[in-house]
Amino acid sequence: MAKARSSVITEAVAPWGEIARLLRGGGEAGTLIPVVIPKHRRRLFWLLPLWLGLLAILSGVMFTVRGDETLAVLTYLAGVLFLLVGVLWWWRSSIVEIEQGTNGVLTRYGAVVRTLDPGRHYLWHPWSRVSFVVDVATEIPYSAPVMACPTRENVPLRSIEFFMKLRITDAVLFVRTIGAGNFDLVLSSAVQDAIRQRARMVQTERAYDLRGSDVADMQELLNRQLSRYGVRITGCNIPDVQLPAQYQQHLATRERVSKESAAYEQEWGLTRKRRIDSLQMDIERAKKVRDARIVEVKAALNQAREQVAQLLEEQETNAQRVRFEIETRGRSGLISAENEAKAQRRLAQAYRDNRAVLQYELALRRLEVGAELAGRAPQPVVVRTDGDGGGDSALATLLAAQLLPRVALGGADRPAKGDGATE
Repeated sequence: MAKARSSVITEAVAPWGEIARLLRGGGEAGTLIPVVIPKHRRRLFWLLPLWLGLLAILSGVMFTVRGDETLAVLTYLAGVLFLLVGVLWWWRSSIVEIEQGTNGVLTRYGAVVRTLDPGRHYLWHPWSRVSFVVDVATEIPYSAPVMACPTRENVPLRSIEFFMKLRITDAVLFVRTIGAGNFDLVLSSAVQDAIRQRARMVQTERAYDLRGSDVADMQELLNRQLSRYGVRITGCNIPDVQLPAQYQQHLATRERVSKESAAYEQEWGLTRKRRIDSLQMDIERAKKVRDARIVEVKAALNQAREQVAQLLEEQETNAQRVRFEIETRGRSGLISAENEAKAQRRLAQAYRDNRAVLQYELALRRLEVGAELAGRAPQPVVVRTDGDGGGDSALATLLAAQLLPRVALGGADRPAKGDGATE
């Protein structure tokens, strides 16, 4: 059973299509494959169409020199076709796709050049290869049972199972320094040494204390030993410890006695708990009665307070109503007095306005009468007489005296008739 639970770390050779399955699922039962050596499809066969294309182009040049244009054109076309086929073949064979979570170790002429990150890469150099694909993201679970491990009393335990999780941090260092097959031997030896050192520090009766115990010191020791290989342990524990049959019987007897003692203690604890619960129920009941009486007293007190508050509210309401009535009456009297004062003020203003209008009309009438009288007033007329002719001037003065009243009365036609008569 211990062998079935042990893990084996190894590497595999597989085509590119099987790399993801081997890295994620592993190989056979208990076999872990963190490194895969891909079977390369890269060959130099793509050089053949390139050489054929160059040969065809050279033949076309020779045919052109000889003057055979038809064969030259055909050989040129064949050369271009071969070159295109060779270039496409070269481009297709140079594509390399690295899975997510892995690194590819690129080699050239067998020497490690660098690592390739996940994704598509183009290897244009004909002698460049991806020699290894290393899983650097997955934590590898590793189980290593140690058989016949002696304790402090030199009693060999049947087995101690040690479980750990490790991860490859440097792909180049891992494949160049140790490799997956040799790493399994080194890791198994390191784990056995660490477990045996820990078992030597434990007494046989306390061997079961190793299960789930703190193994941080062991993890630190293993990390120091494995760091040179580019590997880091992320976690480890001891899930199971198997004792010899004699000690198992002894521990079974002790366990039975301890269980009986625990059952008696549990029974006594239950009885004690029931008594404590009964006392606590009595105490709670008394507290509830006390709380109920306190609630009744508080309710009566609140009711009395509500009644007093209601009476105070009624008194305040009455006082406010009386105050509102007094204020309303005062406002009504004040408003009526203000209205009467406004009416008297408006009446006086109207009286003053009527008097001013009468005075204005009287002044206007006086102006109209004055203008009419001024229009009807007699106007002086100056008659020039020439002093040289005495007889003519007297006659003219007489005629003017006769015509002036008519002119003043607006009779324009009468002087004309008079003039005609005078003439």
